[in-house]
Amino acid sequence: MKEVGGHTRPFAVLGHPVAHSLSPCMHNASFAALDFDGVYLALDVAPDDLESVIPALGAAGFGGLNITVPLKERAFAALTRLGESARTLGSVNTVVFTERGPEGHNTDGDGFIEALREAFGRDVDGTSVFVLGAGGAGRVAALYAAGQGASALVLSDLDNGRLRRLEHEIRERFPGLELHCTDHSGEAAERARDSELLVQATPVGMKPEDSSPLPDRAFRGGQRAFDLIYMYPETAFLRAAREAGAETANGLGMLLHQGARAFTLWTGLEPDTGAMRGALKRAVYGEGGA
Repeated sequence: MKEVGGHTRPFAVLGHPVAHSLSPCMHNASFAALDFDGVYLALDVAPDDLESVIPALGAAGFGGLNITVPLKERAFAALTRLGESARTLGSVNTVVFTERGPEGHNTDGDGFIEALREAFGRDVDGTSVFVLGAGGAGRVAALYAAGQGASALVLSDLDNGRLRRLEHEIRERFPGLELHCTDHSGEAAERARDSELLVQATPVGMKPEDSSPLPDRAFRGGQRAFDLIYMYPETAFLRAAREAGAETANGLGMLLHQGARAFTLWTGLEPDTGAMRGALKRAVYGEGGA
């Protein structure tokens, strides 16, 4: 990284808490690789302060912001200028400062699709997709699968209220899509086995001792299994899928590509994704990566 000086452009991720964020390590790695005079920080911002903090950082010369939990919906409500991606998801994870003021975007969906292309050589077009988890991450995966041409979509969550809210949203937006929903674990396993792409979007697997949220019979050869968790190279979900003959990938690629898209929105430059990926692997898996 260049020595920070009077011409260094600051960028930041805002969250509450935010010390755990990996965004600084990957963006600073790209700045260094490109010899870009920028520095990326993590700033803890209380939700009630967000509306005033965003324009203040723009006025202070910040080049752009990321927004993480629990502030994404707050940022969406606070900003009057919103890109299509933010309007699609109803939340903001990237802020670009323009001459007309701060503008909100959401790069999570693009990161999801690009990670699938990188890992499996194809995205969701013409594919039957099973999404386990109807919360924030599952909602992103489901909405982008529906919007990017999935042939059929299955949603599964043990929280029936959350599941039905997402079902209603998708049926309104994509009335022609073949959509099935289940809050029953037995039915979920059968629906998963019939699907070509399985997306694991629950917190199960964040602890190394967690077992797979789906039983072995949910997996088969010819499937693609994508776990949004990235703390470990292989979760129990991915191990079960691999042992059944499926192709597998964890969520590090999605983290990388949503960040790369934000980098380009701020700077107009292509980031050094190799440097970003290396920094993430060292941060998550230790020296040398995995």
